[in-house]
Amino acid sequence: MYEKLDNPIYHSLNEYHKKFCLNFGDSKFYDPEVATFGGSLNRAKENDITEYAKICDDFLIFGAKPDLGDFKTEMSQLVCDQYVLENTIELDFTEEIIELQNEDHDELLTFIKKFYPHYFKSRTPELGRYFGIFKDDKLVAVTGQRMQMEDMTEVSAVITDTDYLGKGLAKQLVAFVSNIIFEDGKTPFLHVAENNLGAKKLYEKLGFELRGKINLWGVKR
Repeated sequence: MYEKLDNPIYHSLNEYHKKFCLNFGDSKFYDPEVATFGGSLNRAKENDITEYAKICDDFLIFGAKPDLGDFKTEMSQLVCDQYVLENTIELDFTEEIIELQNEDHDELLTFIKKFYPHYFKSRTPELGRYFGIFKDDKLVAVTGQRMQMEDMTEVSAVITDTDYLGKGLAKQLVAFVSNIIFEDGKTPFLHVAENNLGAKKLYEKLGFELRGKINLWGVKR
């Protein structure tokens, strides 16, 4: 049922996110202003990577270790756990959760880049809907949608300001966004670094089930 999650980047670009897709050989990449990710159903080939590297010098390849051939570059590995949610989340929501709009773009971008500067670009919010919690007119927690296929959507950018940790904001946002994905007739999934034990504990408590491990290969020209 979840075979496409073996390479959600490739399938997102082949389906729901076609308008953001750049094709290089057998590989598909996001427009680098939107996201710096790519994927191939097979191993990404040297020529595919060198072509994308002409317009993006720091990016991530999903799946099998790419065949870099003689391409001179730095490469690093990020291992993540992939989770899937099969049922809506029953939760008492005590915070006001607001869908962020165009006028919130700069604040959202500034907030997320404090924590994940390499994964969030100026047009990343175009990939899906983003939601936030404000305190004293200041954005203090966000969660959004990133990779999307016709039948599955990734929960992403689960971030809380360090001054507001331990207040259950992430828990409510993840539940809220996941339930909206179900309302859209899709299945929520997410990725988390395998050593991020706190986040994994939260997701499992909400009902997310571990599907397996995935690899992201960082390529830096």
